[in-house]
Amino acid sequence: MSKIVSLNMSEELIQEVDSIIDGQKIRNRSHAFEILITESLSKRRLSHAIILAGGRSSQLHPITYEIPKPMMPIGGKPILEHTINLLKKYEITEIFISVGYLKERIMDYFGDGSKFGVNIKYIIDEKPLGTSGPLTKINLTNSFVVINGDNLLDIDLKDMFDFHKSNKSTATLALVTVDNPSKYGLVKMRGSQITEFIEKPIEEQKTTSKLINAGIYIFEPEILEMIKQSNQPNQSTNKKNMLEQTIFPILAREGKLFGYTFSGQWFDVGDLESYEEAIKNWKNVKN
Repeated sequence: MSKIVSLNMSEELIQEVDSIIDGQKIRNRSHAFEILITESLSKRRLSHAIILAGGRSSQLHPITYEIPKPMMPIGGKPILEHTINLLKKYEITEIFISVGYLKERIMDYFGDGSKFGVNIKYIIDEKPLGTSGPLTKINLTNSFVVINGDNLLDIDLKDMFDFHKSNKSTATLALVTVDNPSKYGLVKMRGSQITEFIEKPIEEQKTTSKLINAGIYIFEPEILEMIKQSNQPNQSTNKKNMLEQTIFPILAREGKLFGYTFSGQWFDVGDLESYEEAIKNWKNVKN
């Protein structure tokens, strides 16, 4: 139901609003205000997410011979379903899922997402695309979320987004503290700014920091062009498709990479031992 409201504004601003009226897509001044306000508000919330679920996992054999890691069950649901429930909790319902290995298992289960209350589109990995490759296949104009499909976590995405916007960040990484950071992406911090990102640090690169990349990010759309540039043919095949080895170090040097530390549930289901721990300790996302 529409309501009539009165606004006081300068003549210059009214003229600027009137300049976008074309009589077709934008019919009149009232319609122009409605469109401009809607667009402005949409930029202040998250609506899109990309879940990276295309990889293999030899460390979880023999389970992953037949089940892709994101479909491994925890608490009676696939890991990926827990992730979708987290996104839906924060009204993020436009979801891309990057699939490759045993992709039919994922696509048959989730379909178009309608039975889960979301809209799902698939990015098909005909060959391994790494963590950045799937992002070269989409075009978004507002902030968006990227999540590793094999992580199980419960995080306040609204608070993370507010943090991201308040820092005018290009990319914000969720960070957690672990006892042994050597198999993750280690970060060095100055305040909330990430000054250095070291993927799987070797012994001489280790520091006293135990903050690591939790595998969930909020990006601004300009990062998509950076990724496309970094995925040029003259780049090393193994390195060019990894956010962790190309994009994050660049953003850290430019002062555009920030870290959001959280203490909620987080499980990296990377091997049989961590999978067993997740089964024992995971508590479902509360709506």
